Amino acid sequence: MTTAPGRRSSTFTRLLRHGFTDPSAAEQLLDLDALASVRSDPVLLEALGATADPDLALRGLVRIVEAGEESERQVLLDTLVTAKPLRDRLLGVLGASEALGDHLARHPRDWQALVTYESADLHPGVAEFEQGLADAVDPDSLRVAYRRCLLTLAARDVCGTTGLAQTAAELADLATATLRAALAIARTAAPEDAAQCRLAVVAMGKCGGRELNYISDVDVIFVGEARDGVDETKAMQAATRLAAHMMRICSDTTVEGTIWEVDANLRPEGRNGPLVRTLSSHLAYYQRWAKTWEFQALLKARAVAGDPELGAEYVDAVSPLVWGAADRENFVPDVQKMRRRVVDNIPADRIERELKLGPGGLRDVEFAVQLLQLVHGRSDASLHSGSTLEALRALAEGGYVGRADAAQLDEAYRFLRAMEHRIQLYRLRRTHLVPEDEADLRRLGRSLGMRTDPVAELNKAWKRHASVVRRLHEKIFYRPLLDAVAQLAPGESRLSAKAAAIRLEALGYADPAAALRHLEALSSGVTRKAAIQRTLLPVLLGWFADSADPDAGLLGFRKVSDALGKTPWYLRLLRDEGAAAENLARVLSAGRLAPDLLMRAPEAVAILGDPEGLKPRTRDHLEQEVLAAVGRAGDAESAVAVVRGVRRRELFRTTAADLIGSYGTEDSPAEQDHGALVDRVGSAVTDLNAATIAGALRAAVRERWGDTLPTRFAVIGMGRFGGHELSYGSDADVLFVHQPREGVSDEEAGRAANAVVGEMRRLLQLPTADPPLLIDADLRPEGRTGPMVRTLKSYEAYYRRWSLVWESQALLRAEHMAGDAELGRAFVELVDPLRYPMEGLGEDAVREIRRLKARMESERMPRGADPTLHAKLGRGGLSDVEWTVQLIQMQHGWAEPGLRTTRTREALAAACAAGLIPAEEAQTLDEAWVLAARVRNAVMLVRGRPGDTFPSDARELAAVGRYLGYEPGHVGDMLDDYRRITRRARAVVEERFYGAAG
Repeated sequence: MTTAPGRRSSTFTRLLRHGFTDPSAAEQLLDLDALASVRSDPVLLEALGATADPDLALRGLVRIVEAGEESERQVLLDTLVTAKPLRDRLLGVLGASEALGDHLARHPRDWQALVTYESADLHPGVAEFEQGLADAVDPDSLRVAYRRCLLTLAARDVCGTTGLAQTAAELADLATATLRAALAIARTAAPEDAAQCRLAVVAMGKCGGRELNYISDVDVIFVGEARDGVDETKAMQAATRLAAHMMRICSDTTVEGTIWEVDANLRPEGRNGPLVRTLSSHLAYYQRWAKTWEFQALLKARAVAGDPELGAEYVDAVSPLVWGAADRENFVPDVQKMRRRVVDNIPADRIERELKLGPGGLRDVEFAVQLLQLVHGRSDASLHSGSTLEALRALAEGGYVGRADAAQLDEAYRFLRAMEHRIQLYRLRRTHLVPEDEADLRRLGRSLGMRTDPVAELNKAWKRHASVVRRLHEKIFYRPLLDAVAQLAPGESRLSAKAAAIRLEALGYADPAAALRHLEALSSGVTRKAAIQRTLLPVLLGWFADSADPDAGLLGFRKVSDALGKTPWYLRLLRDEGAAAENLARVLSAGRLAPDLLMRAPEAVAILGDPEGLKPRTRDHLEQEVLAAVGRAGDAESAVAVVRGVRRRELFRTTAADLIGSYGTEDSPAEQDHGALVDRVGSAVTDLNAATIAGALRAAVRERWGDTLPTRFAVIGMGRFGGHELSYGSDADVLFVHQPREGVSDEEAGRAANAVVGEMRRLLQLPTADPPLLIDADLRPEGRTGPMVRTLKSYEAYYRRWSLVWESQALLRAEHMAGDAELGRAFVELVDPLRYPMEGLGEDAVREIRRLKARMESERMPRGADPTLHAKLGRGGLSDVEWTVQLIQMQHGWAEPGLRTTRTREALAAACAAGLIPAEEAQTLDEAWVLAARVRNAVMLVRGRPGDTFPSDARELAAVGRYLGYEPGHVGDMLDDYRRITRRARAVVEERFYGAAG
């Protein structure tokens, strides 16, 4: 085929038109003598062009022809051009599978397996595959026979003779026949072992469900029994040797390659358990120790090889346990945990190419179907199928899944599995990654029938189907729940009320009947509001179920919807703002505090849809809003009512941000820096309370004195208030200081100051719908018996003459919060020498601080409280860490400016930076302090009232665990971790606080 220079031959052009990507190389191959008799036959070129990869198919054909004996070459080529069935099958396989091309090159006569086209050949079962493997007597011959069977199976697949489900079933049947052949080889090699035991091989996973991939681990469980008169221990040892040998026959790599791995890790105790157990041993384990996921795996159990009676006994025995799994005590938390995607182990650069485990992947469909089978299969035997597609069809027919949703999932699952099959078929390697190489994508697309623009068409179809799965895999749990309470068209299947209640209970709802009433109230009717709710609720129900209290979430959503349902912006916000609906679900189902704050003014839900809405407002911003509101109000009570309304709104903003940051959302993972979470809450609540006090002060002054009080007046924050470490339930510890204005007598100034204090406290505690702010002035000189407010000179005189060491320690937290800023600074300057004494503390002072701390530990711990779990006063808790840090501040603050802060964590970091405490010990104290602070915040968020210990109620304790980042069923781990972390902190306290002074 010589052509003039610069011109392309007609063959080159025809090759391009038929889909060859390297026409020059293809032209050279066609010029080989081996293909002389067929090179010009148009039938061959047409057939090559119809394959997934014409270049690969032609190379494979040349290799087979060249590898065959002279006498057989022409037979192959003649048959190829005259018999269309063989032509389509052989070239189809060669264009889709390099690995099977390699096999045919090693065993060129095996092409003859593709010649027959009998009716039985179209749908072979286990018996036909066993016949195909009958001559295998060792691992090598088994591999060759297996590949020959696989060749015929793949040919029917790529030619479209069999569909996805039939191909997967045939692959499982071939695996069954292979396991039987491997076991026969193992028995022949050890007849004495075979004589001692009965051994059954039970297929699990995709093999058990008759939906196997081309290359996949074949999951099995082995069951053994002693034959009559044989000692059970010896029989189990013999059975184990047989099972292990059978696994090696399939899994080992020989000159003929390998078949696939046989994986027995789904057995009781996994890799740590015995390879073979008796039936009674299996049942004892499942009845006592098995976890929910193990029953999920047993859904697909099917006896495939070895002793058929023993295998059937096993399947019959475990079946009631599988379908009773939903009645188990830990089923709900197990389900909640299992429903969460586990993609952490997928490298970031692979997650978008993961066909199985990635978002919208095969695992989503399989898991959703299996979970619904477990929930509803206990009362409906029609769901007892190991096949994903058969089970999905049964779920739709029973009304457990909407028909339209089931149809979309079925189509998506078939497409994704077909992609998986073609990817694995190419090199017969176990992979679930979509290739990145253009040539691989082109072959993959063409193998699925995409010919115009294979790569673009493939990517578009893949993303579309993955999107369907991603959208539906959660909703299929919840959509039928709405159908159960809705009016359906005639002939439509619906979830019965009983089945709906069962599903809600399985998803964590404690009162399914009430939940169904809420769903009916929210979604019934033909209004636009009901239509939007029907769209929102399947997603919201999933988010509620992901929390510790789904019932509270759904009830709260109904209340908010009842209050705001007629306002057009509310449902539009939830429908269109993306994160708003998920944020609302997290807030409503995480505890009582945030929903209580929201229900007092439901319009605050708008905060959840604003990208900036969860960020705390600065103190300046808050004070401006508060003081402007006071200026507009007619009297003090109405002014402070507005101020307290602002405080309630901002408390909701802070709780919502805290909950969403702690839980995370689908688009934003949970905050990993727990210290930052605590700091944000402490600063936000401190700024909010300071602004609230400033507003109350302005309102009290305006009511009686107009714009100017007869005395300058300042509020000094103390304790956690001064330290910017307030939790949600903390009082505001304060000192009040005043300074008479020029020309005003001390008596008049004192009366005015006391009157202002009294009015502020009254206004902030008036019974209203908004939470009160309690002001605590017990840290003042002389405590409760001393005057409520003093002049700056009075404070100076008292501290100079009477001050005790505990008062100096308390003043470490003193910071101006409201009122006259200059007076506040003067007070801080006054107390600095007390809290940071020159040359530090003397031994007597250190001894006194230690004595006070020890006394507090023994006297203030509530009766019956567990000291290892008390966040404030317990071992290694807030008090331990704070007193240790404060002792360092009082000893070294005079010399280290970094220690002169009211904030515990800042002071601890400064002490570490100054070399006053080793970094490891500082980290230990910081970790314990942050954890204890988060526990107090969690208790308030969950219970709606402050507390320093973990709740005793199981659901409340689980909610605290979720806030702290623990999955359902792991509250024991949470308590163990708390004890461990605080125990280590206490060891540091013992050394640094109670150790030698210095």
